[in-house]
Amino acid sequence: MGVAQTLGHENFAPLTAASGREGIELARRELPDLILCDMLMPEVNGWRVLEAIRADPATARIPFIFLTVKGELLDLRAGMNLGADDCLVKPVPPDDLLAAIEARLKRVQQFTAADIDFSSPKPLEALGLSGRETEILLPLMRGKTNKEIANDLSISAGTVRKHVENIYRKMSVTTRTAAALRAVETLVRRSLSKRSILTS
Repeated sequence: MGVAQTLGHENFAPLTAASGREGIELARRELPDLILCDMLMPEVNGWRVLEAIRADPATARIPFIFLTVKGELLDLRAGMNLGADDCLVKPVPPDDLLAAIEARLKRVQQFTAADIDFSSPKPLEALGLSGRETEILLPLMRGKTNKEIANDLSISAGTVRKHVENIYRKMSVTTRTAAALRAVETLVRRSLSKRSILTS
């Protein structure tokens, strides 16, 4: 059974790309929760895919797992040095694959819960949004419906819908999930920038 079939049987929604170039485009368009990437692929190899993913603010924080048939220490070390979250040697037993995926997704959830600052929508203006749009995006990213947001802000649901359409256009996204992911990334950056780091 292939990786995509395994994931489908486990209630994931796998997206498949035939090449590295296609994978980069798909990642930027769909903003998946996690990326599994072969090191050796046509057109663009896995290392170049990882570099492109990490260089784009929209995709930089997506967990990234390399898959390699070689299993050579040099390949694994190179992948980790480039910023991969994990490297697995193919053929990967389904249980090991699922355990690695669940571990990365769990870490993201823990990180998100600990480091997102929901106290103010002001930082979301960095996304090119108006004050009202940021006020709508903040509860949207917490899962509230248009009607709930309208009630909270004492405006009509139709007005909220128009603002949401503007948010999608300005952020170049097509779904609430994609908008929320980019907003989360912005708030996480703000939160981390407030932490002090001691080096010696």
